[in-house]
Order: sequence, then structure tokens, then C-alpha cells
Amino acid sequence: NMLPSCLLLILLLLAPALPAPHERGLIFNLDIGELCLQSAQCKSGCCHRKNGLSLARCMAKSAETQVCSPKSIYGVYYKCPCESGLTCDVDKTIVGSITNSDFGVCKDPRGS
Repeated sequence: NMLPSCLLLILLLLAPALPAPHERGLIFNLDIGELCLQSAQCKSGCCHRKNGLSLARCMAKSAETQVCSPKSIYGVYYKCPCESGLTCDVDKTIVGSITNSDFGVCKDPRGS
């Protein structure tokens, strides 16, 4: 069975996060650049991967005019969601929602 092997590999990859200072958790409150499995683990709120084969790492959320993804149920993004107060202006599609590939641009909803 492939699943136990994958879980063991993930735990081994996360092992460098274990000897962390006390203000951080073992798998939560992770800094930018640290390996993650879900955005909830990251201080920034974005667990990002470059492609389907890359390892996911915590990244900063997208700023105004940067490419973004709308909030996703998957918790891992190819483009980070927008910083607080900004919205991701995107045309959502059914296929894009399933494949996590609906990208837009961060905009200030109060702007022109």
C-alpha cells in the first residue's frame, strides 16, 4: 500500500521543524519557507507549491496587483490568496475549482 509510505516520507520531511523554539508548535505556526501540508499550519496562512510535484512551503500572501488564488478547500495553493483587506478578482470555473487553478489578481475592493 502506497499511503503509509507517503505518510512516512511526509513525516521525515517535516522532521527539521521538530527542534523548533517553544513559541512555535511542532507543525503549526510555521515561518515562511518551512515545509507544510495545509495553510492552517503557516503563520502567513498560505501553504504554496510551485507545481504538482514540488514540496509545499509557507509563503507570504499575495499583495495588491499580484496573482492570487481564491480561498480553497484544499489548503495548498499554486498562487497564494490575497493579504487581509484585498479580494482575489477571478473568474471561477468548475474545472479550475476542482484543479485549484483559478487565478486572478489581488485588488482593494474600496479602490477604483
